[in-house]
Amino acid sequence: MKKLTDIYKLDEDKLAHSFQDACSDKEFYDYVYGLNVKEEILMKYTSSLEDSFLENKNCKNCKGLDCCLNKVLGYCYNAINDKGSITFSYDACPYMEKKLKEDSYKENIDLFELPKDIKDASFKNIYKDDKARVPIIKYFKEFMDHYNDDNKPKGIYLNGSFGSGKTYLIACLFNEMAKRGVRSVLVYYPEFLVNLKSSFSGDFEERRDYVKRIPLLLLDDIGAENTSNWSRDEVLGPILQYRMENHLPTFFTSNLTIDELEEALSTTSSGVDKVKARRITERIKQLTNSFDLISKNRRN
Repeated sequence: MKKLTDIYKLDEDKLAHSFQDACSDKEFYDYVYGLNVKEEILMKYTSSLEDSFLENKNCKNCKGLDCCLNKVLGYCYNAINDKGSITFSYDACPYMEKKLKEDSYKENIDLFELPKDIKDASFKNIYKDDKARVPIIKYFKEFMDHYNDDNKPKGIYLNGSFGSGKTYLIACLFNEMAKRGVRSVLVYYPEFLVNLKSSFSGDFEERRDYVKRIPLLLLDDIGAENTSNWSRDEVLGPILQYRMENHLPTFFTSNLTIDELEEALSTTSSGVDKVKARRITERIKQLTNSFDLISKNRRN
């Protein structure tokens, strides 16, 4: 039976042989000895050092994140001299650091039941062949220029055909405002109501109040929900009233004109109440300027 000391000696010999083989590559040799760590320590980490060396070599020849060859996109596996020993860490490369900095504005944007890539919406990527967008974009420029005025500009009620890009356009504005430090939330309104109703025993008031108080709000696809007395009078009404009283810019997208929305809001399972529906649309008119975007379906 082999002695324990003999087994340890065999392991050490194996480590030394593996390390020496790796060091036959001069670049690897220069890399590991450049760490200024004793050889007996280096030998214990040969495999990890080879990974670190390869990833650093990849980074030297990299032209951008699209070309990244490392295991974790945009990160390099680095070996570090830690008081004479070695530790390893994944560190962001300059390209990833730049992207993280550029994307930091996204922390100012919350989404409810809308795709995450809406946070990438940008004016530079919008279709340039649709003249119907020009007045809207001009208004957005005015909005950005005057947002910090004592009297904040109004939001917009954007009525338009299905798939015309209404949500994307407003997301472009919100993203630009997020880069200036302004928080916003984009809410897919029909689904928001469903979730809000299911949270009665939990955080109903917290969710509703968050939407009430956010500096910029989009209620997306309003009018597509199943109208009830509760959704109209206990949810939508208080949200709009608070935002109107506190001059908080509020945006809406809908396939309905404001008159058509009023008709939709007036009819519930309890009957027809045109007065309460009118109160809602009057608040919307106080909060917004109205624009139309009748265009071809860009989703096809």
